[in-house]
Amino acid sequence: MPKRPGFPAVRSLAPACLAGAALLLASGCSPASSPAPGGAGPAGAASAVKITAIGAENEYASVISQVGGKYVQASSIMSNPNTDPHTFEASPAVARQMSAARLIVQNGAGYDDWAATIENAAPEAGRTVINVQQLLGLAASVANPHLWYQPSTMPAVASAVAAGLARIDPGHAAYYRANAAAFTTSLGAWTRAIAAFRAAYPGTPVATTEPVADYLLAAAGADNLTPWQFQADVMNGADPAPQDAATQQALFTQHKVKVFVYNQQVTDALTESYIALAKRNGIPVVGVYETMPAGYGYQGWMLAEVSALRKAVADRVSTEKL
Repeated sequence: MPKRPGFPAVRSLAPACLAGAALLLASGCSPASSPAPGGAGPAGAASAVKITAIGAENEYASVISQVGGKYVQASSIMSNPNTDPHTFEASPAVARQMSAARLIVQNGAGYDDWAATIENAAPEAGRTVINVQQLLGLAASVANPHLWYQPSTMPAVASAVAAGLARIDPGHAAYYRANAAAFTTSLGAWTRAIAAFRAAYPGTPVATTEPVADYLLAAAGADNLTPWQFQADVMNGADPAPQDAATQQALFTQHKVKVFVYNQQVTDALTESYIALAKRNGIPVVGVYETMPAGYGYQGWMLAEVSALRKAVADRVSTEKL
């Protein structure tokens, strides 16, 4: 199986990230002495110019945009669903973009260490950085870094974004808080869909390639029968142990699972072989994403993932792409 650069259980900057950091430092990135076009005025001052904010991944940018509304210009660094987030290397252009931001939301948990490298290379006292792993009180070595699939994550992020924007622009604090509350309320369709699936199909046995949607599957009451070490190996670009590969294969050939959930953004020969095996054995497959696919906001994306899972179990219909 082709190797995917590192994503170890106890995470540190991978060599590619260190090389990227050297490139960024060589580019001479430094704190901006005044806001870039599209930024905001001094911290604590309301401004007619929109606050520049960045989500390291586009799902976080979606939340920032909804909370910030008309006073914030939100963008993302990682937004291409055809890109493997685990092998992303930041460029000097990305460093310049992030250096101009007044508010940044990043996942943490070793998933986007390149963001911290940039921030450390170009410190800015007026910048607010929200690290979601830290916000949730999780250890840096949390086994599954795909935190946005956990239903409790984005309400906490929205609240933190509202608080951060209020510090930058206190004149519109009530506006940001109201938008955060509205965002959390809007997640109701998703959480109700999860609860409905859990009630209708309790303990549904599933197989996966990686733990991308594991938090969602757990919330939906599904029983993931794929060995954890197999998932971790695939996520980290390592070859699964023969015994784990045999266990995974038996889930399909012995019809032990009702659906196969795989990372649609990162497929290789191993993943393709399991997709084919699942199909040969009449098991529907569902592709899930690490970054938001085009045409979706966060709420719609999560609801679509649950809908795809339900169609697979209830109607035996595969959804490989949203």
